[in-house]
Amino acid sequence: MSEVEITSQAESTPVNTAVRFTLKINGTARTLQVDPRTTLLDALREHVGLSGSKKGCDQGQCGACTVHLNGRRVLACLSLAIAHQHDEITTIEGLARGEELHPMQSAFMDCDGFQCGYCTPGQIMSAVAMLAEAEEGVPSHATPDVSRAPGIDGLSLDEIRERMSGNICRCGAYPNIVEAIQQARQSAKGGR
Repeated sequence: MSEVEITSQAESTPVNTAVRFTLKINGTARTLQVDPRTTLLDALREHVGLSGSKKGCDQGQCGACTVHLNGRRVLACLSLAIAHQHDEITTIEGLARGEELHPMQSAFMDCDGFQCGYCTPGQIMSAVAMLAEAEEGVPSHATPDVSRAPGIDGLSLDEIRERMSGNICRCGAYPNIVEAIQQARQSAKGGR
């Protein structure tokens, strides 16, 4: 019996599956032509050139890729870029106002809320969104009374740590990260 090599049409003919769509990133419309399976993280880093969001675990476990979608924190490694055509996407690069750092960015610098810095963009993006969630009355597992909105004034240290638990810092800068969040919280009370 002789062997016959079988080549399917799919194997012999390359198929271009790239799709053209537009994302609004940091207030600017960016048109991309990428494979529809491209994650938001890969689109940002590899196709738009915004490398602030980091690829840590690529499984949604470390928080290094945290960005804001319509003001809510999202893990960009778990989101398909094409699914966010009508969303406002904010990355760490879009958090500052020109040369003026966001209060959370300043607080991280003041409190030395980083060591190697790899997780820092995700930590900052998560911290900004976390304070907004608390202000809106979104409870966490550490909220003592879920019937009352915690607000940013009602955040205990345990509450801050719980709300930031999805962001891993391998260097262990957690005490300084919490301190930075407390400093930014004070700044937020006074207005930006």
